Amino acid sequence: MSPLNASNGIHQNGNGLRQLPLSYQNAESQTSASHLILALFPDWGQSEGPVEFTRFKDGITNTLLKAVKKRPGSTEEQLDEEAVLLRAYGNGTEVLIDRDRETKSHSLLAHHGLAPPLLARFDNGLIYKFIRGQVCTPADLQKEPIWRGVARRLAQWHALLPIVADGKRAVVRDDAEIALAQSPQTALDGVNAISPGKPVPNIWTVMQKWIFALPTSTKGELDQKAKLQRELARSAAELGHTPGLGGNGPGYKIASVSFIDYEYATPSPPAFDLANHFSEWGGFECEYNALPTRSTRRAFIEEYMASYASHTHIDPSIDYTDRIVKEVDLFRGIPGLYWGIWALIQTTISQIDFDYASYAKLRLGEYFDWRAEEDGTRAKAGMMMPLRETRWAED
Repeated sequence: MSPLNASNGIHQNGNGLRQLPLSYQNAESQTSASHLILALFPDWGQSEGPVEFTRFKDGITNTLLKAVKKRPGSTEEQLDEEAVLLRAYGNGTEVLIDRDRETKSHSLLAHHGLAPPLLARFDNGLIYKFIRGQVCTPADLQKEPIWRGVARRLAQWHALLPIVADGKRAVVRDDAEIALAQSPQTALDGVNAISPGKPVPNIWTVMQKWIFALPTSTKGELDQKAKLQRELARSAAELGHTPGLGGNGPGYKIASVSFIDYEYATPSPPAFDLANHFSEWGGFECEYNALPTRSTRRAFIEEYMASYASHTHIDPSIDYTDRIVKEVDLFRGIPGLYWGIWALIQTTISQIDFDYASYAKLRLGEYFDWRAEEDGTRAKAGMMMPLRETRWAED
C-alpha cells in the first residue's frame, strides 16, 4: 500500500498505521462517525446492510462508539467479529494524555497479543477491533472467577511487556497547556527531576506533568498545587525505588479477562498497578466496603504470582508473594493521589456530565487518610480510623 491513497486522503504514518484526515464531532455524531468508518471501510457503504453505531457510556474521559456492518443473515457473533470501536478523545485531554505514546502502547500490546489490532488513527481519536465480551462492573470484580482472571491477565502483562521509554526525557507536548511561568525545557527538567534515573514516562513523571497543568488563578488553587507538589515529591522519594519482579491453582474457576483501555498505560511498579486495581472495586462512587480484605488481596496476589511465574523466570528463593503484599500496602494511597490530581484537571476541561470536583475530593482524601495512618498522626490525634483504612486492615 502506498503512503497516500489519493482517492480518499488516507495516509500511513511512520509505523504503518493508517491516518484518516477526518475528525469526530460530538454534535454531529452519526454523520462524522459514518464518514470515518466509510473512509476506512469503503465496502461497508457499497454492500447490503446498514452501518449501525452503539455508544458505550462506561468511561468518563472519551466518546466510545461500536460500529457494526449489519450484513443480512449474519449472526451476532459474526457481526461482532467484523465490528470495530471508534474512540474520540475527550475535550482538552491532551493535557492529561500523550496521544502519540498511547498509540505506541496500543501497538506494543497488540504485538504481544494483549490488545486488539489498531486499525487507524484520525484527527481526534483511534479505530481498533472490537473485543466481544461483557464490561465488568465494580460488583463483578468481587466475584472470585473474575478477580482470579484479572490477576492472571495482569501478571501476563507485567511478565511479557518491555518498559519502553521515550528517550531520556518525559514527554510534555509543545501544545500542552502547562500552567507555569516556565519555558518548555524548564518544565521538562522539572518533570524528569521527580524520578531521576528511572525510565520515563512513569507514574511519577505523569503526576508531575499533571501538577504543572493545574490551574493557579486563585490563592486557593496556588496553595493546593503547592501542597500536591510537596506530597508528590515525598511519595516519589519514598516509593520511587520499589523493585519490579525479576499454573493454574487447582479447583478454581477462572474467567477469561481482557483489558480494553490503554490511554493511561505507563510503566509502573507492579505494586501500584495492583493497589490501583483494588481501589477500582469501589467504583466511581468509592464504596469502600466493597474493597478486598487482606485475605482476598493475598489470594489475588498468589494467583498473580502463579501466572507471572508461568510466563517468565523468577528466582525461586524469593518469597515474591509476601513482598508484593507488603509493597501493595505501601502503595495503597498513591492511586488516590494519581486520580485526585487527574480529576482536578478534568474539572477545568471536561465536557462530560460527571462531578469531577467531588471525585477529586474523595480520591485525594484517600491519599491523605493513608498518610495519616502511615505516619501515626491520625492515632495521635485520637481520631477514628477512616472507613477505607478500616476496610483495608480487615482480614
